Amino acid sequence: MQNPQGVGIAIEPEDRNDTYRSMVADVISLIEHVQASLRLIEHEIARETASGSQDNCANVIVLDDVTPSYVRATVALKACDANLAVALHSLLDPMASRSGSGDSSGSLPTLLIVSA
Repeated sequence: MQNPQGVGIAIEPEDRNDTYRSMVADVISLIEHVQASLRLIEHEIARETASGSQDNCANVIVLDDVTPSYVRATVALKACDANLAVALHSLLDPMASRSGSGDSSGSLPTLLIVSA
């Protein structure tokens, strides 16, 4: 089946809904993955900080060149998380407007912000 312009294949309404749901699910999955990565980095920083404080008790100075990399990665992942949240809001907002609720904030998943 071709679209009205005679080019390509027309997308049926149910196909559009499936595509829309798939996009929303993918963005939510990406948000969850980014947030899991943030938690892992936060845990690793805390672990290194705890082991570093034990070394200080023994009067050993440890030059930590790994933590700055974790901090840079955390900053990048937080920016990614924020941008994905905007993308998700953009995808969900038109649906809220069509349903008449006007406020889509109740339909957004809770986003976890992990501090560095």
